[in-house]
Amino acid sequence: MTLTIGCAAALALSACGTPDDIVAEPEQAEVELEMNPRALELAKRFLIIDTHIDVPYRLNDHPADVGERTDGGDFDFPRALAGGLDVPFMSIYVPAAYQHSGGAKDFADEMIAIVEGIVDEHPDKFAMVSSAAEATAIRGSGKIGMAMGIENGAPIEGDLANLRYFFDKGVRYITLTHSENNHICDSSYADADERTWNGLSPFGQELVAAMNEIGMMIDVSHVSDAAFEQVLQRTRAPVIASHSSCRHFTPDWERNMSDDMIVALGANGGVIQINFGSSFLRGDSQKQGSTYWNARETHIAEHQLAADSGELAAWEVAYWSDRKKLFADVADVVDHIDRVVELAGIDHVGIGSDFDGVGDSLPTGLKDASQYPNLIAALLERGYGEEDIEKICSGNLMRVWREVERIASSS
Repeated sequence: MTLTIGCAAALALSACGTPDDIVAEPEQAEVELEMNPRALELAKRFLIIDTHIDVPYRLNDHPADVGERTDGGDFDFPRALAGGLDVPFMSIYVPAAYQHSGGAKDFADEMIAIVEGIVDEHPDKFAMVSSAAEATAIRGSGKIGMAMGIENGAPIEGDLANLRYFFDKGVRYITLTHSENNHICDSSYADADERTWNGLSPFGQELVAAMNEIGMMIDVSHVSDAAFEQVLQRTRAPVIASHSSCRHFTPDWERNMSDDMIVALGANGGVIQINFGSSFLRGDSQKQGSTYWNARETHIAEHQLAADSGELAAWEVAYWSDRKKLFADVADVVDHIDRVVELAGIDHVGIGSDFDGVGDSLPTGLKDASQYPNLIAALLERGYGEEDIEKICSGNLMRVWREVERIASSS
C-alpha cells in the first residue's frame, strides 16, 4: 500500500507517531512575513471558516493551552485571531486502529471532550458552534467559534443511533472513512484489490440517507473514487470534501480529487476545501512523502520499533539529514483554487488547511493560523475580486451548510 503524509493518515498507520516529530531542514524554517494591508483588512472583515484543523489529536498527544500562544502546533487563539479565522472545524480524528481494537466511539468522545474543555477553560475566547447561524453570529464577537467534524466514521459503529448521538454532541460533518476501509465505505488509501465494498457498504448507503435527514454534512475526503460516486448517486444534499486538493497536480494519487470528481461535486452543489499540505499540492512533494512513509513503515517492521521510540526518532533525523524537504508555497494553493474554479466554478472551493495534521509540510507563507491573509493576498494578485474571495473564505461552505440544514428540516 502506498501512502504519504497528510491529514493524519500517517498517524493512523503509526499508532501514536505524528508528522510533527519530523524536523524540517534549517533553511526551510518559516520567517515572519509582512502582511499585505488590504489582505489583512479583508481577513478581518470576511468570515473565515477552515473545515479541518487537527487540534484535538495534537493536544491528546501533546497537551497545551491553545488559549495562549503555544510553542508548537499550528493553531492557538492568538494566531487564529491574528489571521482572521472565525470558525475552525476541530477534527475529531479517530485512528483506523480502533476499527480493529474497538472503542472508536469512546475515543471520539475523548476528542470531543478536549474541544469542550478548551471552550470551558476560555469562555471569553472560544464558543461552540453547531449551526450556520451560529457560525455567522460569531464574527465580530472577539471569539473563535469551535465547530466539529468527525474524521473517520468508525465511531458510528454500525448503529444509526450513534449518528444522532454525535449530532446532539455538536458534530456537523463526518468524513466517512480514513486510512483503511471501514464498515461504511472503502478508503482511497486501500489498493484496488484490497477494497471491501467496491464503494459504499449497505450500511453506508443507509448512513448517507440518515445524514441527509438529520442535517449532518457528508465529507468525501479519504473515500475511494467508487464510494464518492455512490455517495453522489444517493445524497439529496450537497457534500463537502473537507480537506482535499486536486489530483491534476498529484497524478495517480487517489486521496486527491480528479477533474471528473470536481466537476461532479460542482454539479452536486458541493465544495472542495483545499488542503494546505505540500504533499497535497505538489507531485514532487507527494512522491517524497510517500517514499518517506514507506521507508519508515519498513524500518518499524524490520526492527519492531514502537512509534514513539527514541530509536525511530533517531532514524527519522538521520533520514532527513541528507535530504532537502520539498515545500509548496502560497501560489501552489492558489493553483488548486484556480483549477477548481476552471472546472466547477467559483462557488465550489474553500479552505480546509489540515493545520496540525500535516506536520511540518505546510507551504511557505501558510505555516499556521495567523497566515490566512497571505492566501488572500495571493488571490488578489491572481485577480480575484472581493466577492469571490469571500466565497472562498466561507461563503461557499456556508451555502452548503445552510442547504444541508434546509433539507433536514424539510425531511
